Amino acid sequence: MIILKGLLTVLVVGLICAALYILLDAGDNDQQSALLDEDAFLLIAHRGASAIAPEHTLASYQMAVDMGADYIEIDLQMTKDGVLVALHDDAVDRTTDGSGKVAEMDLADIKKLDAGSWFNAENPGRAKGEYVGIQVPTLEEIFTAFGDSTNYYIETKQPDESEGMEENLLELLNQFELLEECLPEGKVIVQSFSSDSLTAIHGMDDDIPLIQLIDNSEQLIPSHEAFELYREYAVGIGVSHRKADEVYIAAAREAGLWVHLFAVDELAEGKKLKSLGANGIFTNDIDAVRGLK
Repeated sequence: MIILKGLLTVLVVGLICAALYILLDAGDNDQQSALLDEDAFLLIAHRGASAIAPEHTLASYQMAVDMGADYIEIDLQMTKDGVLVALHDDAVDRTTDGSGKVAEMDLADIKKLDAGSWFNAENPGRAKGEYVGIQVPTLEEIFTAFGDSTNYYIETKQPDESEGMEENLLELLNQFELLEECLPEGKVIVQSFSSDSLTAIHGMDDDIPLIQLIDNSEQLIPSHEAFELYREYAVGIGVSHRKADEVYIAAAREAGLWVHLFAVDELAEGKKLKSLGANGIFTNDIDAVRGLK
């Protein structure tokens, strides 16, 4: 009986995957699978279309998707009550009308905040009435809104101060079936400045592509030994485009690592970096650089 149930489970999963493939346009599916090809060049919407709409909001993500971004980038913070929300800073002060540390606030308190009016005030030429009162989204709300219709580039922020962040992330990814084998490889990429966070995720699921972020205060190329260490758990590195020149990019590529550069908002600069061998860029202004595709 147990064996029969197991076979039925395998059969059901296979049928679901087959149905998903049929529902997806074959050409689009091939294009998504090619996202992780060695010669691919990715446009990653940094905090969504953050030059055009309030960063890390559903409106910003939707705009990035509509403009053809390969990935929407999501920075994760964890609330006092253990909920993953999309915010770059560890405090809500800059991008809401509130103040305080995310880790010291419950989700209910964060949901009371206005995460859009600040954008209107700072960008009157791009202000919209619909941004007033827009909320900080949870990761669950983002997955509910977009499902497997887009690709996710997720960063764990302050993971050392947020116990269980990685487990919560994997739980949500599995809940929304975003790690299924029938989905294109690289549907989800996870990045972090914390090697501990990335190795923890790698230990839980070694199929998720991971990116080691590097915070260079100077333009120093990591040693061969450092690149080899990254290769044990990561498929690439993320670094400021101001720190990575042709030699830097070549060294990383020779070590077998992708190079994703942040943040590039000018088409000419993007073309230059692409010609130097970079595998992709983070951009605040997806509209300005989508000519790179």
